[in-house]
Amino acid sequence: MSALTSAPDREGHFGPYGGRFVPETLVHPLQELETEYDRARQDPRFQEEFHYYLREFCGRPTSLYYAERLTRELGGARIYLKREDLLHTGAHKINNAIGQILLARRMGKNRIIAETGAGQHGVATATVSAMFGLQCVVYMGAVDCERQALNVYRMKMLGAEVVPVTAGQKTLKEAINEAMRDWVTNVRSTHYILGTVYGAHPYPMMVRNFQRVIGDEARSQILEKTGRLPDLLIACVGGGSNAIGLFYPFLEDTSVRMIGVEAGGEGIQPNKHAARFQGGSLGVLQGTRSFLLQDDQGQIQLTHSVSAGLDYAAVGPEHAWLRDQGRVDYTYATDDQALAAFQRLARSEGIIPALESAHAAAEVIQQAPRMRPDQVIIMNLSGRGDKDVAQTARLLKL
Repeated sequence: MSALTSAPDREGHFGPYGGRFVPETLVHPLQELETEYDRARQDPRFQEEFHYYLREFCGRPTSLYYAERLTRELGGARIYLKREDLLHTGAHKINNAIGQILLARRMGKNRIIAETGAGQHGVATATVSAMFGLQCVVYMGAVDCERQALNVYRMKMLGAEVVPVTAGQKTLKEAINEAMRDWVTNVRSTHYILGTVYGAHPYPMMVRNFQRVIGDEARSQILEKTGRLPDLLIACVGGGSNAIGLFYPFLEDTSVRMIGVEAGGEGIQPNKHAARFQGGSLGVLQGTRSFLLQDDQGQIQLTHSVSAGLDYAAVGPEHAWLRDQGRVDYTYATDDQALAAFQRLARSEGIIPALESAHAAAEVIQQAPRMRPDQVIIMNLSGRGDKDVAQTARLLKL
């Protein structure tokens, strides 16, 4: 096992990133979670149950689809889409939600809380809470509640209480703040299903391991379909769970290049984007040390993206580590590029992607024509775009 795939260390550090920066009240529940997770991942019964629900309830394995028409139009590498949009609830988020709800049951927690940006993690958490009969509260920025109204309705139909957060920018960062406040107050009865590879240890590691099923499947599928590994993996990066889920099983395959795509918003200017590697610096936010968008005084900057799921001021610590190691390249797509890719994928392949995934598609459009026809790209289509149709129709004046 290489240094890349053995990270994090015992304290949750990926090189200088990660760790556990939380109020004293949360130290014990995080240690409890770490201990229970270590037991569970070595427990064949837990693994059997986890994979049973992934298969029978969520709909795994998802297909690795050859985007023949898009490949032909772009002229270059063969493009394959890992279809996480076909999962129950419409995105990769259910993989992690299933794993964590099973841990919550093992720990005897009867109340579940979560944060959500685009709403997909909130829907996934509400779904698994309903399935196991547990109380569920989801915190969501008021701005995101408006632009992702469909997912708010879905969560409520599933029995969750959705709490709009009106502080600050009213988006994902503030939703996480409120979820953490709730957890501090209700640690004995409550488990916090954090939705991405962020936060205090063990969340970045644990969520990665629940999401690696994406890359494990993609690896075996592409070998079966083509007899070889891909040349390039592409995924969008907000907190980064869908990307690390695809990338992690390929980290030791040095022939495979990887690109993570952040939200370039309206351009790389302060308060106009959410591309942490383009304008960020090292700092601590919401439990971990990573790259943040902050000013010279360490105050968190405003962010912007057409995509609620990518509109966050920090990135998962493992992504910062992989960038430092030169293993993964990180770039960005602007709102306009993402909207153009959204339309192109819909009209070329009959697939309406989530706006998050459209950022990855924008990079595919850039990369494929520069590559040879015998080369292969796998793009993680992390979610479907039903939730974004109304917003996109307004922006595109359809």
